[in-house]
Amino acid sequence: MARTSADSMNEQTPASPDPRQLARDLKHFMTPRTGRGTWELGSTLAAFLALFTILLFAVGAGYWWALIGTPVAGMLLLRLFIIQHDCGHGSFLPSKAWNDWIGRSLGVLTFTPYDCWRQSHAIHHSATGNLDRRGFGDVDTLTVEEFDQKSATGRLLYRIYRHPLILLGLGPAYLFLLRHRLPIGLMKEGARYWVSAMATNAAIAAIATGLIYAFGVAVVAAVFFPVILTAATVGVYLFYIQHQFDGAKWERKADWSYHEAALGGSSYLHLPQPLRWFTGNIGVHHVHHLASTIPFYRLTEVMREHPGLSEVNRFRVRQSFRALRLALWDEEERRLVTFREAKLRRAQMAAA
Repeated sequence: MARTSADSMNEQTPASPDPRQLARDLKHFMTPRTGRGTWELGSTLAAFLALFTILLFAVGAGYWWALIGTPVAGMLLLRLFIIQHDCGHGSFLPSKAWNDWIGRSLGVLTFTPYDCWRQSHAIHHSATGNLDRRGFGDVDTLTVEEFDQKSATGRLLYRIYRHPLILLGLGPAYLFLLRHRLPIGLMKEGARYWVSAMATNAAIAAIATGLIYAFGVAVVAAVFFPVILTAATVGVYLFYIQHQFDGAKWERKADWSYHEAALGGSSYLHLPQPLRWFTGNIGVHHVHHLASTIPFYRLTEVMREHPGLSEVNRFRVRQSFRALRLALWDEEERRLVTFREAKLRRAQMAAA
């Protein structure tokens, strides 16, 4: 019988450490550091604002070649999103109030209302790898059986949704430019989330109005859209590979364990520098899900002290792109499969 990619990965990956014991061992990394956090925020924010301003003046002067700097600005914006993400976990600074207000302020730059995102992300963390609690803060994933039970139109729409050009093309633009303008999924959960979304929208509109008045619509659009879409696309790609990969563990509620799902259902994307810096070590996602209150700037300490974690669910960038083909969860084989693999399995079952 042909070996599957999951079989190959299981042969190459050593046994994972006990997740509950590891969570206890990691507690001493959970203390945020005021000086380090202040430096991470100040240096990243200053670099982003400086580069964004340079691009506005350069494009306004007709130097369109200056747009080659937009990917760097986009990656700096992504790093600000990672800081906002840590604020949402209460792990960036020791002060809860400072975490929240820094997170809300950065949400204006990242087009992400902080309180809405923090709540949806908390639900995501509480249900990662749980097949009975999918659909909130996740990339929508059907089981093979659920896909087969859909109508022809439903299957076509799901195929379109899971296509890489949609996931990494239209999807990020829709998510950050449109979906985040309303508290989708939290509309009936109280006024707090409406205030978060509307206040963020108002602040974005005020900043945009000022920039347009100073530089003009065309210049602002020429700089803004490439920057935000760079950050959004890379961010969605990272979010995808963090939980959609060969070897990911998913279980029904009766068999689901938070600690096992956190470590086994999250990947370690091994990135070279400077990508680790730009992405705020978010590639060390298996550790993050196991101990989400560890500041991103201390994750490198964890990996040094626990070197065995560097071999758990490890991928490099080139390997990670293959995971974009995965689309369905096969409950019989207990792994993510491609549409083609699911079709071949159906044909084998029909023949049998």
